[in-house]
Amino acid sequence: MRAIRAASAALLGAAALALTTPAAAQQGDFLINPTTVQPGGRITLSAPGCPGTAMASAGVFDTVTIPAGGSATATVDWDARRGAVYTVNFTCAGGSPGSVDLRIAMATATPTTKSTAAPTVTRTATATVAPTRGARGGLGGSVGGWHTGQLALGTGLVVAAATGVIVVMRRRAENRRH
Repeated sequence: MRAIRAASAALLGAAALALTTPAAAQQGDFLINPTTVQPGGRITLSAPGCPGTAMASAGVFDTVTIPAGGSATATVDWDARRGAVYTVNFTCAGGSPGSVDLRIAMATATPTTKSTAAPTVTRTATATVAPTRGARGGLGGSVGGWHTGQLALGTGLVVAAATGVIVVMRRRAENRRH
């Protein structure tokens, strides 16, 4: 009885851990991590479903060769337009091509300090950037569209949780009858 409880707890813990992994975009056999990056930042590209080497290219970094079963890193250009979405095109040797979206992060306001001729006087100027759009409240993660893998995983977790509750309730009822 305790082994079943321990296995159930381990399974639920593994499911919770899987749901807290960092944001990554996957489309078919291609993966980008992270999906949003600052200009000059680094991203990891992989093609786990590709049987051979793969090539990844976009307008904001040089073409990258991804070895079979491995990953490669790319550095996003410093002049990438903030707030833009770039398409990363993958070409798989022996497989089908694909693409994944890469977002460039918006600018943040950072204070800068400029000194004048007098060493005791300091002026501070802050740069502010007006947002291009307002907050997307109430969408609850539905902006990107339907992802079949995420729907299947969510359905599986709900079914597993419901099955676990039913099994525990039946066993408790059986223990009370004896």
